[in-house]
Amino acid sequence: MDRAILHVDMNAYYASVEELHHPEFAGRPLAVGGDPEARHGIVLTANYPAKRLGVKTGMALWQARKACPTVIFVPPRMDLYLRFSRLARDIYREYTDLVEPFGIDESWLDVTQSLSCKGSALSIAEEIRARVRHELGLTVSIGVSFNKIFAKFGSDYKKPDAVTTITRENYKDIVWRAPAEDLLYVGRATIRKLHTLGIHTVGDIATAEPDLLLSQFGKMGLVLWSFANGTDASPVSPYEAESPIKSIGNSTTTPRDLTDENDVRLVLLLLSESVAARLRENHFVGRLVGIYVRDNELCSFTRQKKISIPTNISEEIADYATDLFRQNYAWERPIRSLGVRVGQLQPDAYCYQMDLFTDEVLREKQLKVDIAVDGLRNRFGHDCILRGRMYFDRYLSGLDAKAEDHMVHPHSYFEAGNRTGSEELLFHMKQEDDV
Repeated sequence: MDRAILHVDMNAYYASVEELHHPEFAGRPLAVGGDPEARHGIVLTANYPAKRLGVKTGMALWQARKACPTVIFVPPRMDLYLRFSRLARDIYREYTDLVEPFGIDESWLDVTQSLSCKGSALSIAEEIRARVRHELGLTVSIGVSFNKIFAKFGSDYKKPDAVTTITRENYKDIVWRAPAEDLLYVGRATIRKLHTLGIHTVGDIATAEPDLLLSQFGKMGLVLWSFANGTDASPVSPYEAESPIKSIGNSTTTPRDLTDENDVRLVLLLLSESVAARLRENHFVGRLVGIYVRDNELCSFTRQKKISIPTNISEEIADYATDLFRQNYAWERPIRSLGVRVGQLQPDAYCYQMDLFTDEVLREKQLKVDIAVDGLRNRFGHDCILRGRMYFDRYLSGLDAKAEDHMVHPHSYFEAGNRTGSEELLFHMKQEDDV
């Protein structure tokens, strides 16, 4: 029996959440992202009135303003978006424990085992769509199919507030006729190469010779061939300890160039405080710390390291970030921008293995101080309490890093647990070649 897979996609998610909290913006073009006063940043998402006027995700703010002079910009509030994401997943989990987040606003659901008590996959999808609208005030588009890739295609096929069913009987009429770029993981570079091969639709990918795709794209060519033919068998992972997002980070262009390690430490501490506060707000800890560095000639690099004990403690994150910087920057030029990221997230209540060389008493004290500072800043503002070192350079430390742009990275489809179908396809094709 075929599986019953849903893909639920929350429509214009960040903008929709903002409209809930700003009813005065209803019906007006709205975009979330960046800092319009400082004239930097990009559009993270736009509502449908803005999209119809040419505002697109990834545009610089000035480009969005040029496309739509009346657009309203609001800064992102990731903690708010994560909260609504959790509320939506709580609804999904009433239908199945196989709920796999694909970023903040998307999830796959395997409802195969729920059909006997909840009705058909289509009726479940319609019920979820109605509940999200009624209980959260948001709209979703849902794809219903027999595998994850076609379910994802279905949720993108008709927006907003719609359900699309893709079956073994109709997928050639719906999926194969669509442009090749509508298939998951066909990006700009891939589509250009496909076009040079005379491949323009998903059906063209499906009917192409696998050997041709393998020679042009490597193993990814066979993966796309598998996707287009509906043979993806990757499972929907159960909703367990893994975070629905891959990492949380923050970066800033500093008000002046940084010229020594004291400057860098100050900014890294500010950014680490902001990232750690976001982690605590959303009950995450992370096992990976990364940094982003860009000098005043706009040359940049990133570095990261795994850590033995997951953390959301400001001082620990800043220490790891500072060590990474010291090990990787030779001070050939002053620094223009810095960023800090914490990844490999998991719930903060998740158990971890302690070691003999970590002072857990000190860590507990540091966490309690961080939580106390969070409470004070939430009540009285960021500047109500500052570290002593911030007073050595009030100009540099004057930004409220927590109010700056945060980076939230979704999980990739190709991470662990998502490769089964494609790997199985590659294995069988290798077996056939050997024969």
